[in-house]
Amino acid sequence: MKEIISKILAAHEKACQNVAKNNIGDIEKITKAIINCYRQGGKVIFFGNGGSAADAQHLATELVCRLKLERKALPAMALNTNNSLLTAQGNDYGFETIFSRQIEAFAAKNDVIIGISTSGNSENVMKAIVLANKLGCTTIGFSGGDGGMLAKTAELNLVVSSNITQHVQEMHITVGHIICELVEEAIARQ
Repeated sequence: MKEIISKILAAHEKACQNVAKNNIGDIEKITKAIINCYRQGGKVIFFGNGGSAADAQHLATELVCRLKLERKALPAMALNTNNSLLTAQGNDYGFETIFSRQIEAFAAKNDVIIGISTSGNSENVMKAIVLANKLGCTTIGFSGGDGGMLAKTAELNLVVSSNITQHVQEMHITVGHIICELVEEAIARQ
């Protein structure tokens, strides 16, 4: 069992090293876009399915509450948290529209929209990013592998170069925390 644990931790460490090697510029661009959004009075909207839904909720909470610093609340939300809305929308219009319908209702031009999909090919995430692009929002994709369709559609992207779902998700939350910390520091200094 110790060998298995060591292998899993080594794979996680390798994923971290790959992000450090390949994605620092992406992280910086995403962070600057979010800081700019807040300076223009916008909000950040996250969404995803499964584990990515949990990450969306988690990161929105870090911005609204706090990560490390005492500061004003930052407007952020996760579109995957209202069970009544999700089930009504899924039942009445189809699961593929559960996020795009909410983007239609809640997104505005100065907002940053972050779609999370480990494969980069989740239809409901893609539909929402396409609509957010049309609305003039800044769109960001968090994905893995080759980034899928999300990397071709979102303005800015964090593509974790792994096809192992849990490592992609681990890097999404790690990078999400880095971004939240940098945003928080920038906003607190204003």
